[in-house]
Amino acid sequence: MYRKKIISIILLLGMVVGSYFTYTFYRVFFKPNTAFTNSESYVFIGNNFSFQDVVLELENLLISTDDFQLAARKKGYTERVKGGKYILKKGLNNHEIVNVLRGKNTAVKVVFNNQERLENLAGRLAQQLEADSLSLLNTFRDSVFLETHGFTPKTALAMYLPNSYEVFWNTTPKKFRNRMLKEYKRFWNSQRLEQAERIGLTAEEVITLAAIVQKETVQVEERTKIAGVYLNRLRKRMRLEADPTVIYALKEKHQNFDTIIRRVLRKDLKIKSPYNTYKNKGVPPGPITMPDINAIDAVLQADSHNYLYFVANPKQQGYHTFATTYIQHLRNSRAYHRWINSQKLYR
Repeated sequence: MYRKKIISIILLLGMVVGSYFTYTFYRVFFKPNTAFTNSESYVFIGNNFSFQDVVLELENLLISTDDFQLAARKKGYTERVKGGKYILKKGLNNHEIVNVLRGKNTAVKVVFNNQERLENLAGRLAQQLEADSLSLLNTFRDSVFLETHGFTPKTALAMYLPNSYEVFWNTTPKKFRNRMLKEYKRFWNSQRLEQAERIGLTAEEVITLAAIVQKETVQVEERTKIAGVYLNRLRKRMRLEADPTVIYALKEKHQNFDTIIRRVLRKDLKIKSPYNTYKNKGVPPGPITMPDINAIDAVLQADSHNYLYFVANPKQQGYHTFATTYIQHLRNSRAYHRWINSQKLYR
């Protein structure tokens, strides 16, 4: 009788212990462990994160970080942390959370456009990727890479075509730069290269001229017409005499690219700079901004006409008045300057 009681107690204890371990196993691996109320939450894990860094990142998203750590250790995740952006769905258990963090790095959409310099581009990207702006900038400026692929420090910006791209959040600066090179080569297909050759320009020169067109007008429908003017001037070996290049030269001279210059003065036209197209023939040594793809194609598909001059049209804001002769241009220019003086725009 006594032995039966002992056996019963042992069995009961076994059941209790078994139930405890069964519940603990269930709780650690299969009980929902998300604390957020949204349908999903994002987790950003840096390439150099340790497991404890991951735990800190998840601290406000989980009901129990202790249970998560136990599950992670059992599943071997603690020594195999991978950087990236991860999406946790509401109601996931630790088993599922570890699986997400171990192999479901999610791409982010990176967007950039109309940056004036590599510095601006690096800063814009650093807001969207793990990499900091300095490491991005140093990678973009790498002299060996530039020389290998036919770029110079002044044309390097031309390689980055404004658009939206899907990349991993933790992509390295080198991988991002190499991706942009592939996109650049894909953009410059045989058709576009033939168009560039037809107008006597290299791909980098097309982008440099497109940057001027970009700065001259925000009216997309006017870009092919303005591009035609500049190509006509290049064919006649005339200086481009583009005000945006003077503005860029002034900004570069004073190293202040945040300043806003709304009016180019006569004295500004004398600035010594390879970007000053009032003093130098041909296109500048590199783009003065990152032109839209539309502006690039506007140069490649420029209108065929005889115009050699244009000036802002005071009667139609945002558009220009075109002329084939200098006398016509002077008349148009006087009308514009009378208007701008009336607006009291002295700088």
